[in-house]
Amino acid sequence: MSKKGSRRASRQSEVSQEERALTSGRVTAAHGRHYFVTTPAGERIEAHRRGKKGDVVVGDIVRISEAVSGVAAIESIEPRKSLLYRSDEWRIKSLAANVDQVAIVFSSRPTFNPWFIWKALLAAHEAGIPALVIRNKCDLGEDAEAADAEVERLKGLGVPTMRISALEKPEEALAALLPQFEGKTTLLVGQSGMGKSTILNLLVPHAKAATREFSVALNLGKQTTTAARWYEADEWQGAVVDTPGFQEFGLAHLSLSDILRAMPDIASHATDCRFFNCRHLHEPGCSVKAALEAGEIDPERYDFYVAMASEADPLPR
Repeated sequence: MSKKGSRRASRQSEVSQEERALTSGRVTAAHGRHYFVTTPAGERIEAHRRGKKGDVVVGDIVRISEAVSGVAAIESIEPRKSLLYRSDEWRIKSLAANVDQVAIVFSSRPTFNPWFIWKALLAAHEAGIPALVIRNKCDLGEDAEAADAEVERLKGLGVPTMRISALEKPEEALAALLPQFEGKTTLLVGQSGMGKSTILNLLVPHAKAATREFSVALNLGKQTTTAARWYEADEWQGAVVDTPGFQEFGLAHLSLSDILRAMPDIASHATDCRFFNCRHLHEPGCSVKAALEAGEIDPERYDFYVAMASEADPLPR
């Protein structure tokens, strides 16, 4: 063998040995730029991303090098099958990767924001991830009318929904949840105080997530989850990803066409506008505006569309 061929074989051997030294695992928790990776054998390893990259997300399958001083380095990320994130004009906040569905949790108390639910549905649609809306705390009579009306509105839009009382009727709630969660990885999202941690504890008892009541005086939820975390549920062959509660679901990454595709109740009327590039905001001869005036479109949904479309494609000043 020539010297050149010998050097090439030596380099290939070194690369092969390096590859063998890497360990694969799933990112099951993230705290800033510090991560915990769980291997197929169940070993939990603290790790950081090589360099200054901040591209690792809970749910990622990664390859890590051997730990030094108890901390490994994340060398690479395997291709993702899904990624859900929210965004504003300054940054993108990734929530989780490789999930099969998004479960959006809301309740009558603390007061829920329908726009949060609708924004989460838009984000899931754009990511190609099926969504389920869970109306929790059905045992609470106070302010129940608005929450129940929202369930009916979502059902009318074709959104899968369910009603449960995870705290007061845990056995009934678990029986209802399991058929929707079995064999899947589900990402839980919702405003603070809606009962996500209670639902998590029902589905994955070993999670032992902290739960707290909402502030009655302020009508605000008290956040108990501080970082996203992946929980395996071997008993029903799935997993749950819990996320911190938050009040705003930014969608700065969506275009006007993305929004329309995710809102069939608006898009179905956008068939006979005078202008082919009508944004259905203020243009004359708009079939969407005509349907709104005829009572064929929910005014609240149209107001939501206007807000989203204006952000995606601002009105001229």
